[in-house]
Amino acid sequence: METLIPIINRLQEVFLTLGAEIIQLPQIIVVGSQSSGKSSVLESLVGRDFLPRGSGIVTRRPLVLQLVNVPPLEERRKQDNGNGAKQNSQNTYPGIKAEEWGTFLHCKNQIFTDFNEIRKEIEEETDRSTNNKGISPEPIYLKIYSPNVLSLTLVDLPGITKVPVGDQPEDIETQVQEMILSYISNPNSLILCVSPANSDLATSDALKLAREVDADGRRTLLVVSKLDLMDAGTDALEVLLGRVIPVRLGIIGVVNRSQHDLNTQKSLTDSCKDEQAFLQRHYPSLASRCGSRYLARTLSRLLMHHIRDCLPELKTRVTVLAAQYQSRLNSYGQPVEDHSATLLQIVTKFATDYCNTIEGTARHIQTSELCGGARICYIFHETFGRTLQSIDPLGGLTELDILTAIRNATGPRPALFVPEVSFELLVKKQIKRLEEPSMRCVELVHEELQRIIQHCSAYSTQELLRFPKLHDSIVEVVTSLLRKRLPITNEMVHNLVAIELAYINTKHPDFTDAAQVSASVNSQQVLKLSLRLSLQIQTGLVFVLSSLLQAEAGDGGKRWKNEKMPSEEKGPVPAFGSPTKAINLLDTAVPISRKLSTREQRDCEVIQRLIKCYFLIVRKSIQDSVPKTVMHFLVNFVKEHLQSELVGQLYKQPLLQELLIESQETAQQRTEVAQMLEALKKANNIISEIRETHLW
Repeated sequence: METLIPIINRLQEVFLTLGAEIIQLPQIIVVGSQSSGKSSVLESLVGRDFLPRGSGIVTRRPLVLQLVNVPPLEERRKQDNGNGAKQNSQNTYPGIKAEEWGTFLHCKNQIFTDFNEIRKEIEEETDRSTNNKGISPEPIYLKIYSPNVLSLTLVDLPGITKVPVGDQPEDIETQVQEMILSYISNPNSLILCVSPANSDLATSDALKLAREVDADGRRTLLVVSKLDLMDAGTDALEVLLGRVIPVRLGIIGVVNRSQHDLNTQKSLTDSCKDEQAFLQRHYPSLASRCGSRYLARTLSRLLMHHIRDCLPELKTRVTVLAAQYQSRLNSYGQPVEDHSATLLQIVTKFATDYCNTIEGTARHIQTSELCGGARICYIFHETFGRTLQSIDPLGGLTELDILTAIRNATGPRPALFVPEVSFELLVKKQIKRLEEPSMRCVELVHEELQRIIQHCSAYSTQELLRFPKLHDSIVEVVTSLLRKRLPITNEMVHNLVAIELAYINTKHPDFTDAAQVSASVNSQQVLKLSLRLSLQIQTGLVFVLSSLLQAEAGDGGKRWKNEKMPSEEKGPVPAFGSPTKAINLLDTAVPISRKLSTREQRDCEVIQRLIKCYFLIVRKSIQDSVPKTVMHFLVNFVKEHLQSELVGQLYKQPLLQELLIESQETAQQRTEVAQMLEALKKANNIISEIRETHLW
């Protein structure tokens, strides 16, 4: 199991070289309030002074600290001086003549043997990305090699603060807490809470944040610092025994170095001896389970067991990500070698996808809306069909309009029969109304063919995204082809209506003969007239009977003598041309509406029936022939000639190099994905080195 932590460190190095953290690796997160003693705890684990110190927030960027246990210098020298390639290969750190040293990720190939220089570099790197006392989420990666440390991976975070200092933002407390939560929310991390012994644990901000993400405490370990600074007569025994606040992974007490020890540069070795002496005096029953050395061993043990528990899921995660990135890399394609073959392949694929979208056999079928051939079908049979069905055959025609047309067709002679010219004039006017919806049908289909271009570009031909100029050129060629076919299709549809207007076929098999219509109207009018006369006769008989009854009552004779005909009451009718009143017939306005005579009603009804019958015949023909015309002259023509048009316009040697220039974004994404895939493969190989026997 001792090999697990170095393996995690190697995995971290693999992903950090790419600046990405797509894998949540097991690590220990150090959390504590400002001045809680976090820095002293970390330095005691390393055994050297290397962290910045001062008032306020000193740690202003996350510090990812990897501790690597290495053989002592003398042992490594023996390996260097040994004979044989096998002995030389055993030394992993050749050429380093220091017992302990450190390296930074941002300072490649630079080795720090002076820990004061490490402290200085941490301060300078912090200031490079933060303002005055501000914080930054960008971590600093430090690796320390020493024979005196246990292999660990720790993350030191800024201390929890309440009041902003200097140029710090007003929400500094929120920023720090959000940064801490982003790290401890990782389920593969262990939480090391540091709280001073001279403060109430019930108010510990570190424990409060840990409880938010680790309610059952399975990942939390508590370190009680500054045991030697408690008030006289008090101790932390109840706290260390877990009777105040129980912590699942345990509670460990440590003694930090005082400011006097720092000023006098007291060594950490002497501080550890004094710490053990203090624990033996004040906590003899817990001395073996407290102190910095015990803390280091506990952290190493907990981290190894935690890595063992997380390793199966980690391996699965790496395998899944490797497959995903391999798929992404395949989608970007390979760099172009044969420009001619690549262009033909892309053009052919686009033309095929375009035609498949129309036919409904495309791979990417939308479920949110109709697209391609389905939408064209909807335009033909729903939009266009319903529009034609909603047109009234007699819409816009009044009886007076029909009567006027009949009179105009007869000229100065009174008409004995309904003139055929008036029927043709009126029915042509109604047929003309079918042209506008027919032209609109062509426009809607043309718009849908334009939309299919964008659909194919977005879903069917992913390779087009690699070559922006080729994509734009293909769109331009297809748009141009559609633009050329649109006026031709419009003309043919216009001709369909013009053909119907050119000859009114009154001998059409479905058209009712005018004589039959006239006879039908006459029979209906005779029936109406007979009913009206019968009603008048009945009314007259009632009048006569009532008069006879009144005469029998005694005054009938006088009544009959005094009765006058209605014509007598109105007086004599003046003869034509009487000088009583002159009338100028030329100045009389044509009435807008008037009551039609029986013959006029008959003629109007005959014309209306004929117009309606013939209009329905033409509408049925137009509803059938317009979709066929659009399909033949526009849709099918584009399907048949699309590929040849694209090849003819784009497959030219001077254009090949220009059209197949890859976008910078695609090239960059391919490089990034390839690097990430390589890192995942390395990570998979590293994890595969672990044998099952190493886990137990």
